[in-house]
Amino acid sequence: MAKEIRITVDDETFEELQRLAADGHVEPAQYASQRLTADLARVRFLEGAKAFADEHGQAFAERFGTGPSSSHAA
Repeated sequence: MAKEIRITVDDETFEELQRLAADGHVEPAQYASQRLTADLARVRFLEGAKAFADEHGQAFAERFGTGPSSSHAA
């Protein structure tokens, strides 16, 4: 179920939001919703990647090396 939130932004921010929304041929509220959803998805991805690295990073580095010049890479 979709939820509604209301936020207040300054005039400059709203004008930029309108410009970006127009570039994408969507309404400002729809554009803001898309950006918020994408930003939250990015945060979840980065948190998941960090959790993976924290838990498995050492074993991964031992098996595959730590960079493109690693002797294990190939």
